[in-house]
Amino acid sequence: MEPGNSKFDVIVVGSGPGGATVAREMSLKGKSVLILEWGDNDPVKGTVTQMVPRALVPGKSMLLTGQALGMVRGITTGGSSMYYCATAFDPPMAMLKTYGIDISLEVNEVRQEVPNMPLSDELMSPAGSCFEQSALELGYDCQRLKKLVFQDKCEPDCQRCLYGCPQGAKWNARNFVDEAMQNGAEMINGAKVNKVIIENRQAVGVEYKHKKGIHRAFAPTIVVAAGGIGSPVILNNSGIRGVGRDFFFDPLIFVLGRVDGVRSGRGLSMCAGVHFPEEGIVMTDFNMPHIMKILFDLEVFRFGQAFSYSNVVPIMIKVRDSLAGRVINDHLIWKGLTKADKQKLNKGFTHAKKILENAGAKNVYKSWYLAAHPGGTVKIGEHVDADLKTKFDNLYVCDCSVMPEECGLPPTMTLLGLGKRLAKHLLGEKRVTINQASDKTVANNLPGDEEKAA
Repeated sequence: MEPGNSKFDVIVVGSGPGGATVAREMSLKGKSVLILEWGDNDPVKGTVTQMVPRALVPGKSMLLTGQALGMVRGITTGGSSMYYCATAFDPPMAMLKTYGIDISLEVNEVRQEVPNMPLSDELMSPAGSCFEQSALELGYDCQRLKKLVFQDKCEPDCQRCLYGCPQGAKWNARNFVDEAMQNGAEMINGAKVNKVIIENRQAVGVEYKHKKGIHRAFAPTIVVAAGGIGSPVILNNSGIRGVGRDFFFDPLIFVLGRVDGVRSGRGLSMCAGVHFPEEGIVMTDFNMPHIMKILFDLEVFRFGQAFSYSNVVPIMIKVRDSLAGRVINDHLIWKGLTKADKQKLNKGFTHAKKILENAGAKNVYKSWYLAAHPGGTVKIGEHVDADLKTKFDNLYVCDCSVMPEECGLPPTMTLLGLGKRLAKHLLGEKRVTINQASDKTVANNLPGDEEKAA
């Protein structure tokens, strides 16, 4: 579909969790929606050959910093949610409220619409169970994490989750995109948005490249949701200066060790975890495909361990990093790890090593640095207001870029809540809170109402 100069009610740039939610909610209310997505919309195969061009292309989906730290983002319909670990961490409600944002009601709505329960015993991998048991033995507050997974569709002993789930067991933003399209939304894939068209300080459309041509589409409302790296680039091109500076990207390492008797390293990742909120550290099991493990081992010259897989228990350490660096363009970012960031990672390594050795692991080692969840590049309170509106009328942002502070946790539930809240604002719906909703429920169920209804 090629809209040319066609006009829509809403144009959504990007189809990750934030953008997909806005598109879905607006289409449910009968609004005409155009989704522009840089990546493809091919059926998910769950193979490394499909995943690599979507998530591991240097200078596109894999951006390298000056410290040779790789930051990964997914470029396809659904964005990085196609390759995430589907973990439903609670949003940082208290922090958001200090910026005038309450998404508690919206997150409750999301919880009714997407799967978000801890895994059953049957779906816990041997490596995940080993991590969980050893951590509990040592007195860690290890808990099973809520997963965005349709557990009845999930196959035990599968290693394709991080390649994209071909069974449809892992919820991702494509689910909401598909709903939006069923409700009449249109999507153009391979559409690389260059800028938002601004006239008299109002956003009126977008300019994008598609099939080697430059095109325009118009709408009275534009929502940029191209991610923590893509959104600031588009906004900078549109005349919003200062975006893309002092951001976070959740650095992480993997800690690995062989434990005799662990049948397989296959299975879902991040099934159980230990969170140290005051220290900004989260530690979880992390099953990974064998090819991925080989790459990490070779990167740190662990040639002997590279082809050992069946008894390996990997643990991921992810930390809340300091705000720093800048997004230079779509292909280049500049951000290093501070001394404090490295100290957190080393502290996490000490915890993970202790857990692995308690389980009987020998020769515990760690991977090189990696990063995920870039955000804070278009911060609330700095470049957008509490309604996620920029300095230009009709132009909004809804993705991890708007996060005003670093969190160090997967942001999916936060973005789904923000997407719902933004859609309500765009639709002119009256904003309510959990308490107000509860009061309304009570009021609507006062004695005598049944008789009035009858």
